[in-house]
Amino acid sequence: MVTQRALSTVHVRAPGKINVFLKVGAVMDDGYHDVATAYQAVSLYENVRATISDDFSVSFSGSIDCSGLEVDGTNLAIRAARMLARKAGYRGGVHLDVEKNVPIAGGMGGGSADAAATLVACDTLWGTDLGRDELLGLASRLGADVPFALTGGTAIGTGRGDQLSPALAKGSFQWVLVLADFGSSTPEVYRELDRHRDRHAQDIFPAQTQPTVDTAVLQALRSGDSLVLADALYNDLQAPALHLNPALTGILELGEANGALAGIVSGSGPTVAFLAENLDAALELQIALSAARHRVVRVTGPVHGARVIGD
Repeated sequence: MVTQRALSTVHVRAPGKINVFLKVGAVMDDGYHDVATAYQAVSLYENVRATISDDFSVSFSGSIDCSGLEVDGTNLAIRAARMLARKAGYRGGVHLDVEKNVPIAGGMGGGSADAAATLVACDTLWGTDLGRDELLGLASRLGADVPFALTGGTAIGTGRGDQLSPALAKGSFQWVLVLADFGSSTPEVYRELDRHRDRHAQDIFPAQTQPTVDTAVLQALRSGDSLVLADALYNDLQAPALHLNPALTGILELGEANGALAGIVSGSGPTVAFLAENLDAALELQIALSAARHRVVRVTGPVHGARVIGD
């Protein structure tokens, strides 16, 4: 059902994410890997402004180079808008102005955040009022990380990562991110993991069982203790990401030598996330990494998911 609204533009903000834990299982029938992950949404945001239009279009701005992004029907935000229009029977279109701050192909779900923000923005702009459950259903069809960008906070993801259950997280965690000047192909990182496992098949039987999130991670999140969480950080994709991009190893070593409790490649990389004990430690780490000429952003988590905000 579409209700008449007097809105001309809707602004929605959606966060990037860090996988504080990621275990990868076997390849499923749909070609995706079975995963178990603990997501945390962090305060590095994508901003989507949706404006009524006769057709579907997208433009980009923001703090990162967007020159290589597609602006046709293959763009995930455009796909999200069109999927919502078909679902709701809406006959118009939308122009999407996307302000990008989450690194492209950086392992932080920037494209997924764009899609989640688009679903919320168009649902509000068009007055389609689909509701949370229907929006989550569309989000799952768009990509594994899109449902979490919609919900935000801290959550456990299973299946492709799109089957979410909330995880209790106390307090706030301080992160320092090193943003690479290049992107990483998620499918290629997974292929590298599969190649490694094929070469060492006799040693990886546990990877063929259903993956689960370690209880130590859940306990660390519940306690809000950064020291405990630092010991529990884990990512099955880190080794293949480092193999494909050896320079990331030096970044991890540099961060840990300058006071980080722990560092981890975010998702499939190449963004490296460092967990700091507190705000002062995060500021010192940010300064040290910036002095080494890395592009650095300090963020906190968890934060809310895609949400309408005022301009």
